[in-house]
Amino acid sequence: MAQNVRAIKSRINNIEDIGQITRAMNAIAMTKVARMKRRLERTRPYVESLNVVLGDVVGRLPASAEKNPLLAEAGNERVGVLVLNADRGLCGRYKGDLNRAAENALTEHGPAARLFVGGEKARLHFERRDVEAVKTYSRLYDVPTYAVASEMADELMETFLAGGIDRLDVVSMRFISDLRQNLVVETLLPASVEPVPNDVLTESSAAEMVDELLPIAVRGRLYLAILETKASEDAIRRQAMKNATDNAEDLLKALTRTYNKARQQAITREIADIIGGAEALRSR
Repeated sequence: MAQNVRAIKSRINNIEDIGQITRAMNAIAMTKVARMKRRLERTRPYVESLNVVLGDVVGRLPASAEKNPLLAEAGNERVGVLVLNADRGLCGRYKGDLNRAAENALTEHGPAARLFVGGEKARLHFERRDVEAVKTYSRLYDVPTYAVASEMADELMETFLAGGIDRLDVVSMRFISDLRQNLVVETLLPASVEPVPNDVLTESSAAEMVDELLPIAVRGRLYLAILETKASEDAIRRQAMKNATDNAEDLLKALTRTYNKARQQAITREIADIIGGAEALRSR
């Protein structure tokens, strides 16, 4: 009985330690989500405005104008799939959903499809399945920066312009709220631009403006996709840690009741042994 009580007490101590860890991770993730939401509030309007301006400038191009290579459709034979995933775990369904979506996209586009990996969890996943990646962006955007996104976008545009891929689809998450994140697959290259009526005065020709703005727009779109994905990761990790903390507290309550009951039984048995011993002495 004493061993049983000690085992329960040891388990209670272990769960208390785990609960402290998950509670701290929940607080850290909550802070990160708040920070990422502020960055999204600043970045979304910038990317949307840039798309509006770009759409207006493209609408000014004459019908005979040569299409910018970043806008040109090159077919769908060699489709590149870039999956933006996490570098760290403990984020619930997040990494599995993204990896499965990337696998489905590769299967859909056939043997000519080419994989571009973002995040350590995606790299390990596809390495275990012997799927070779053209390029791996691991441990680069755990704290997203525009400089890293620009470098990634420039390499991807270079691969597209060199004919390495005909199209690039990005598998990522879109942050809707703390409790809702949607998985999305969107085409980054060739860049899609919808002509939008807008009164923008430009000193350069429309073609020059398109050549200047398109790479900036692609960088901005990839940067926004990374921010959306990281905000979703932090939100899902916060929820996972909150659930783990709640489960630890529930388990602690159940174990504490069991511990108190076992301890009470042990004390009752010891008292009974003492009383029995005293009665035996008196009977002599």
